Amino acid sequence: MKGVLIFSAPSGSGKTTILKRIFDKYPRMFGFSISATNRPARPGEEDGKDYYFLSDELMKEKIDRGDFLEWEEVYQGRYYGTLRSELDRIWSEGKVVVFDVDVKGGVNIKRMLKDNAFSIFIMPPGVEELENRLRLRGTETEESIKERISRARMELSMACNFDKVILNDDLQEAVKTVEETILQQMEKWNVKFETNL
Repeated sequence: MKGVLIFSAPSGSGKTTILKRIFDKYPRMFGFSISATNRPARPGEEDGKDYYFLSDELMKEKIDRGDFLEWEEVYQGRYYGTLRSELDRIWSEGKVVVFDVDVKGGVNIKRMLKDNAFSIFIMPPGVEELENRLRLRGTETEESIKERISRARMELSMACNFDKVILNDDLQEAVKTVEETILQQMEKWNVKFETNL
């Protein structure tokens, strides 16, 4: 079976850290779907690794052509989306597709792929903790933090649309729970898994 795992969470929930630990342990099992965006790359980000960084024109052209499985204008003038070609790229490598997408994107992909997809929502301990984590990153302006917190409140209300909600108030425990949840789903899909340990 060509499985798809969907991970979503409000910004600052620790989702990317959790996924990195799982990927490091199972490097041959998962293929990370790379999202496309028209936002500029941040320092240290690489095109084709962190995101496909597209111009405004190319992003709109691909949207109009139907090249995206899902896309959304997350912030005004800033688009993020999942290219359909990512599924074929990862499945051709014999791997399970992993989507690390915003909450609306996660809900939309699950709606489209139904039982071929399993969706996990990483729940932060609370909005205050989320704000603290965003401030500690040191990459956000005050206006950006307010915008992200406002969006987080809306996203938290959508957690019920996911197959599994996992609280991240202890990183070690959250990683363990995510790993157990994934392996149970792999067994249901009859996907063989091996660690690099």
